[in-house]
Amino acid sequence: MHSLADLFAPIVDQWPLYLQSFWVTIQLFLISGVASLIWGTALAGMRVSPIPVLRAFGTGYVNILRNTPLTLVFFFVAFGFPYLEINFSFFAFALIALSAYTSAFICEAVRAGLNSVPPGQAEAARAVGLTFFQTLNLVLLPQAFRAVVPPVSSLLIALLKNTTIAAGFSVAEAGTIRSNLSELGYAAFPVLLWVVIGFLILVLPLSALQRWFERRWRVA
Repeated sequence: MHSLADLFAPIVDQWPLYLQSFWVTIQLFLISGVASLIWGTALAGMRVSPIPVLRAFGTGYVNILRNTPLTLVFFFVAFGFPYLEINFSFFAFALIALSAYTSAFICEAVRAGLNSVPPGQAEAARAVGLTFFQTLNLVLLPQAFRAVVPPVSSLLIALLKNTTIAAGFSVAEAGTIRSNLSELGYAAFPVLLWVVIGFLILVLPLSALQRWFERRWRVA
């Protein structure tokens, strides 16, 4: 049975460790989130491209990454890249693994949004002389992004939680707090309780931002 003092002891005594670890988590999330949105959107463009090579590349990438466990993606990046004499820090490897994995799911969400745009709009764009890339950027993607706010937001929230896997690859983010404080004699439950609260503090604003975008773009 934990006393109230035991529950607050980890955050009161070790708040610098919590702040530092969650700051690393935030950096992982923000950088890999932006990279995933950019690369995932580019992959979605490849998936609907009239160029067979691009379609084949996008399809192969999504099928491989989406069906591979994220932990294995981390292993391949963290240990496969050095084997090819490509050496970065473990933080950079974590960014690459998270971005590569999440972009496959972002791609499919954006592609679904592209497919929801009435075909007549693409045909009209081509009729006035726009190229495929102009049609994609100027006509299709702006409408597709409005339709994919909920699924993309859910994927970004999942990405935030997936950052804890980086703890197993020597990245000192929030997932390492429990092991660090266990070595100092803190009980696991109160330590993890504050980790959960920390993630809630990060996730709840993302959910609020999602609802804001949905309201704003629904009335626009």
